[in-house]
Amino acid sequence: MTNGLDSLKTKSTLKVGDKTYAYFSLEAAEKAGISSISKLPYTIKVLIENLLRHENGKNVTISDIRSSAQLPSEGKSFGEIAFSPARVLMQDFTGVPAVVDLAAMRDAMQTLGGDPEKINPLIPVDLVIDHSVMVDYYANSSAFNQNVELEYTRNAERYKFLKWGQTAFKNFRVVPPGTGICHQVNLEYLSQVVWTKEMENGESLAYPDTLVGTDSHTTMVNGLAVLGWGVGGIEAEAAMLGQPLSMLLPKVVGFKLTGKLADGITATDLVLTVTNILRAKGVVGKFVEFYGPGLDHLSLADRATIANMAPEYGATCGFFPVDKETLRYLEFTGREADRIALVEAYAKAQGLWRDSNSPDPVYDEFVELDLSTVLPTIAGPKRPQDKVLLSDAKESCLATLKADNKLDAPGAAVEGKDYELNHGDVVIAAITSCTNTSNPSVMLGAGLVARKAHALGLKPKPWVKTSLAPGSQVVSDYLEKSGLMRDLEAVGFHLVGYGCTTCIGNSGPLNPQLAKAVEAVDLSVAGVLSGNRNFEGRINPHVKLNYLASPPLVVAYALAGSMKIDLTKDPIGTSKDGKPVYLKDIWPSQAEIAEAVTNSMTPEMFRQRYSNVFKGDDHWQAIDATASQTFNWEGSSTYVKNPPYFDDIKDDKRTVSNISGAKVLALLGDSVTTDHISPAGSIKKDGPAGKYLESHSVEAHDFNSYGSRRGNHEVMMRGTFANIRLANEMVPEKTGGVTRMDVQGEVMSIYDAAMAYQKQGTPLIVIAGKEYGTGSSRDWAAKGTRLLGVKAVIAESFERIHRSNLVGMGVLPLQFAEGVNRKTLMLTGFEAISLLGLEKGLAPGMSVTCEITRLNGEKITLALKCRIDTQDEVDYFYNGGILPYVLRALAEVA
Repeated sequence: MTNGLDSLKTKSTLKVGDKTYAYFSLEAAEKAGISSISKLPYTIKVLIENLLRHENGKNVTISDIRSSAQLPSEGKSFGEIAFSPARVLMQDFTGVPAVVDLAAMRDAMQTLGGDPEKINPLIPVDLVIDHSVMVDYYANSSAFNQNVELEYTRNAERYKFLKWGQTAFKNFRVVPPGTGICHQVNLEYLSQVVWTKEMENGESLAYPDTLVGTDSHTTMVNGLAVLGWGVGGIEAEAAMLGQPLSMLLPKVVGFKLTGKLADGITATDLVLTVTNILRAKGVVGKFVEFYGPGLDHLSLADRATIANMAPEYGATCGFFPVDKETLRYLEFTGREADRIALVEAYAKAQGLWRDSNSPDPVYDEFVELDLSTVLPTIAGPKRPQDKVLLSDAKESCLATLKADNKLDAPGAAVEGKDYELNHGDVVIAAITSCTNTSNPSVMLGAGLVARKAHALGLKPKPWVKTSLAPGSQVVSDYLEKSGLMRDLEAVGFHLVGYGCTTCIGNSGPLNPQLAKAVEAVDLSVAGVLSGNRNFEGRINPHVKLNYLASPPLVVAYALAGSMKIDLTKDPIGTSKDGKPVYLKDIWPSQAEIAEAVTNSMTPEMFRQRYSNVFKGDDHWQAIDATASQTFNWEGSSTYVKNPPYFDDIKDDKRTVSNISGAKVLALLGDSVTTDHISPAGSIKKDGPAGKYLESHSVEAHDFNSYGSRRGNHEVMMRGTFANIRLANEMVPEKTGGVTRMDVQGEVMSIYDAAMAYQKQGTPLIVIAGKEYGTGSSRDWAAKGTRLLGVKAVIAESFERIHRSNLVGMGVLPLQFAEGVNRKTLMLTGFEAISLLGLEKGLAPGMSVTCEITRLNGEKITLALKCRIDTQDEVDYFYNGGILPYVLRALAEVA
């Protein structure tokens, strides 16, 4: 290992038990002149250790380290740094296209005359298959097995491909379907807090466990003091192949927690409150670090819930430092004693340990919350940051219905049923998502609500689709041991699978009669889920209103059956002896929950479940995958297809020229999510993707989802901007993935318009408002944008991951000046747009001249900010994206 600070003696040794570890000492670096390290936020200390360990005079210099260690009072700069994570985490929706890219890169490497074996992960990669199971069957004891059978039938091609990847690539492990959700498996098993590596010289090197993941909720593991965040698959692939991630040193927001949650308040209530606070503050691109005496009253699972939803509050991550609770959780989840001892010793040696005597770090910004002020909370009906107190939920729903002219609108009879479906009725109630199923308190709390409700004779309303999808098999173990699984089943919450299910849009279809009733009068019905996202069109195409809530509240709303019932005042049902039952009658106390946790959970549960985590069930073991260096692409496959990203790889690095006479493909508003840009859910039969699949002899019932088809670029580019709730202001009378090519033109799909423009040789631009690309890390939102022929996206602001993904795919992100937007410019979307000055060369943050020509010939000229933020990103862009850059570098033709 080359390290320019060896002469400053930053490399030290740490003896733990009978073993000695080498490590790069922050204390030694401070003594050697890298000032103020001891006063820094914990997250920045982790980044500085990363820089110390990788300092080589190229990607990382001593100057980088010194500037990163500055305090705000010292004129702190936020320049570019190179971060090298210890490992990469993937799930199958984003992992399949990533492995497709790697397989295509091996083919391209052969084309360049290089060795395909160079395309191989250099750091550990774990891919957890968790996004594919759907809730087709529910509310019966056979639901789990039926859903598993259907999952393997639907995804046979994808799973065979992933098995090939497992044999073809080193440092690449696959956790089979039915194990759990990647973030919960990461929290409960994969993460080590302190990572170790045996060096060529025989040393055992210890360093912080860090990672990036191809899922935005990778941040969950920050609750365990593991620094990580979500990136697009293209960035993750570059990291696997040894390319450090280029980033700007982030500002760190210190979030001080005081007090203690009141009895009956859940971690879900807390995280929805935190999300609302931080969205209002504005923390995009920043780290949030939680500190203060309130941490002493938060379990590790509570912390993980808060860290999980960092993408929802907009931060790169939400971090909790190592303390006694961290060690307790490691022990409780069955980690080895030697590892736990190393975590404690390393954290204390490096100044990464927190206790009541620890001084507060120096932060760039501050927020504070008294935990005792948190009240029962849900969020919705369209965004996670839209906090609604439970006491206000009824009025909030009524206000939404009124705004949509649905408040007094009639309901619809349900064919063959003795009830009517009305606006505001809850048709989906799902205990789902790693956000909450990783937390025993809320899961056992839900079981206790079910037990009390069952004892009183309550049942869910017949129009509610109920489901239980834990994030790991351990959850089933402790629910079974406590006896609460039987109670959950008694009120409709049977196990449907171990995966993300409803949270990522795999809620499965509604009962056909219910769907018909919804369509008959365009009902605004609701879903309630214990997830982290409730964006428009995400959960189910028939469900317009979606609310995030704790698992106990999900059970309660299933019993109530409507959002127009005030759970804090109105009865949620009638007992078997005819008396009204209120929420307070079935809500468990904190003491009851604590007793259930103590009596039903053991470390042995975790050890046993994770002892054969990579083995899989009989279905997985039966999949035959031929071992080969390169993948044998099947031309007829509609799941896995060789992408076109490297077709011109033999060409020189591209030059960047001006963009002249571009047309607007879509004119969009604020908070356009990656779900709007690249949906993960169902594929419409009459849309471009559906027509493509039908032309390839795929029946509609076998379409599966966009998420499962991400290995096929032909499907995904047809699905780009195809969300049924997308609002293109060029077609104000209609929602969905549609546009016009001129003012009086016919309404057509965005895909068809893009293909027509490509035939004309016309470049395309997308224009949007604030927070463009909010949501998940899916790189297909950028890949699809590029394949449609979009050269640039102009927005008021970008979310962190999507901006990076656009650059990584060679699409230029440009930002309006403060106070300037599509409305102030009175844009219709039918203007011609030219971007000038690009031929002179790109630079981070440079000004780009934009010339807009209206239909009447009037011209407007304005300056846009180039959101290529670092010099490395400039290099990626000149290569046509990060993957061609890495490929050329590995083939030594860059």
